[in-house]
Amino acid sequence: MTFEGNRSAREITRVLNAMPLDALLDRAETMTIERFGPTVTYSRKVFIPLTHLCRDVCHYCTFAKPPSQLASSFLSIDGVLEIARAGKAAGCREALFTLGDRPEDRYAAARLALNGMGHESTLSYLREAAEAVLTETGLLPHLNPGIMTDADLVRLRPVAASMGLMLESTSDRLTVKGAAHHGSPDKVPAVRLEALEAAGRRKVPFTTGILIGIGETREERIEALLAIREAHDRHGHVQEVIIQNFRAKPDTRMAQAPEPSLEEHLWTIAAARLVLGADMTIQAPPNLQPDALSALLRAGVNDWGGVSPVTLDHVNPEAPWPHLLALTAATAADGRVLTERLAIGPAFAREPERWLEPDVATRVRRSVDARGLPVVENWRAGTGQAPPVVSRAGRTVESDRIDAILSKAAEGKGICEDEIVALLEATGSDVARVMDAADTLRRDVVGDDVTYVVNRNINYTNICVYRCGFCAFSKGTAKALRGPAYNLDLEDVGRRTAEAWHRGATEVCLQGGIHPAYDGHTYREILRAVKRAAPDIHIHAFSPLEISHGATTLGMRLADYLAMLRDEGLSTLPGTAAEVLHDDVRAVICPDKVSSREWLKVMRAAHGVGLRSTATIMFGHVDHYRHWARHLRLIRDLQAETGGFTEFVPLPFVHMEAPIWRRGQARSGPSYRETMLMHAIARLALHGAIDNIQASWVKLGEQGAIAALKAGANDLGGVLMDESITRAAGGANGQVFDTDKMHETARAAGRHARRRTTLYGAAERETV
Repeated sequence: MTFEGNRSAREITRVLNAMPLDALLDRAETMTIERFGPTVTYSRKVFIPLTHLCRDVCHYCTFAKPPSQLASSFLSIDGVLEIARAGKAAGCREALFTLGDRPEDRYAAARLALNGMGHESTLSYLREAAEAVLTETGLLPHLNPGIMTDADLVRLRPVAASMGLMLESTSDRLTVKGAAHHGSPDKVPAVRLEALEAAGRRKVPFTTGILIGIGETREERIEALLAIREAHDRHGHVQEVIIQNFRAKPDTRMAQAPEPSLEEHLWTIAAARLVLGADMTIQAPPNLQPDALSALLRAGVNDWGGVSPVTLDHVNPEAPWPHLLALTAATAADGRVLTERLAIGPAFAREPERWLEPDVATRVRRSVDARGLPVVENWRAGTGQAPPVVSRAGRTVESDRIDAILSKAAEGKGICEDEIVALLEATGSDVARVMDAADTLRRDVVGDDVTYVVNRNINYTNICVYRCGFCAFSKGTAKALRGPAYNLDLEDVGRRTAEAWHRGATEVCLQGGIHPAYDGHTYREILRAVKRAAPDIHIHAFSPLEISHGATTLGMRLADYLAMLRDEGLSTLPGTAAEVLHDDVRAVICPDKVSSREWLKVMRAAHGVGLRSTATIMFGHVDHYRHWARHLRLIRDLQAETGGFTEFVPLPFVHMEAPIWRRGQARSGPSYRETMLMHAIARLALHGAIDNIQASWVKLGEQGAIAALKAGANDLGGVLMDESITRAAGGANGQVFDTDKMHETARAAGRHARRRTTLYGAAERETV
């Protein structure tokens, strides 16, 4: 049951009041879990109280103070940065600026202080302070300065990841004499609603909410929630709604006012879930109901708000933050997983170009995973850093569903895109559950051998007419990042092939850029040069892009061109240039490259003339889980048709020198969690179609490769001898992984290594 359409607050309240509280909570909990799964978010933040002065006199507030009680009217920039740096050192990502509303309109001391700092208003000074924090510490500012106009929002938006204003209530009754908001011009409902609208017009990710127990009725709470919903329906900008319970504080006019009961708080949270819908993030401050966290989750909460390991809650100083370890344990006790978020909500962080100014958008995009949540571990593809520990403790509210999908996959029934997405969204102990299931399936299908091939990479040119946003390898004709442009002659290709053969290689892997002088004959001549140098070596060569280019330049059908190359010695094709087989993604990262359909067409034609190939995915840039699921399904479908793929190779995006990342348009590669899940889910989703899942040591590093071998992978690829593409992108894992390292890595994974041919036969040649 949800309340869509034009149902009135009175009607909704009547329906909700008629429901038993348990039934209401059950419905809210079901909606929340169906949308958010086990994830309960929080923001690791510091409070920065820029000023305690305020022109309002809310009767429950202890934050606002007169000038006589303050040593200074405003926190200095140095003081702001001192707090922010302490937060940065403690692992915080958010700087929450709290301050009173336009104190210069009430206090001469505020006007004098602002004039002395060269500012005409508190909001002008806030802009300077937020910019200093953003620039000096990288913490993302969340601004709570009270009422803001369109002009204020335009001024503040470039230095903020999000902003907020509690609506509190839409009841004008609360502004009359003796009521909570009397004498507070900024608490007039129409004024606050206009500020909420202005934020929507200016595309500001916005936090709002209601305060319950200050004299309003249940129907008035529903009226406020409907007003929030209507604004969000128009603009889509409300990132979370806080349902905050009033706490009576000493030395306020409402010190003796009764606080709302827990049951009243739960009723309102559940009502908010039903009124605002499954997609809305609902927050309740955990420090205001520390003994009822389980009940809050049941009522529909999926976010605990900001929790500071450094500063107290300046709005509710009597209620200390729960320790993060205690909050983690309390959340886990209900089968949920406490998960860090940014100051901007994850749904908004997935579209930073829409919701943020360019500088802030780049910072956000580079820090998050495909869910829009921050990558909290240090591990990144291509860096060689040690991977984090994956938790195996307990079960989540999604574990039963995950188990059912894993069982279906293990039975070889195939899993659909929705089920693949569900596995990719696994969190907490469910991540280990997916990895372990994939490892068990790997053992059943291919045993405990860790296979590898002795080969050499020959990248014959890095000059390319294409400008793929992820590629730091390709060059123009002039010197560029990481070395000059080059184009090997055929003699050099032959010499490198001969060297590889004499060192025991059974394969050469040949790929290069699309040189403007290359045509279909060029690739034939490369094959001939290799065959002259080592007649018996396996030639694994030419991406589908190169095949398409070669056939087009000669005006040949793909099948005819591939047959010609096969007859000249081409043995298998690498499955590169696939990136992500979804044209929405390709339009961003490689708009002039072969389309998804064209890549599949080349592979279908290759398989049709007897050439087998690998399949790859290069993930973690501008893509999302639905894209990855579609890619896996397309690979499985083609394999069912042709049977031509020998292996599947997940390639995490290495970001450091990638042009699209340097321009601020891509994430910083996948997280460790995403990377391990991709290997594991490839094993599960492709079960019965492709037996071999490869861990790329070039991308993962030794420790990452060991982890992937425990998550469903059974192959380490080739020793390569001369890896240059990932190295050009900033990868730090070297150019060669020799046979000794292959065996050492396999042993570290509890397995044994076995040398193979390209087609997974037993290799008989010895390495020199």
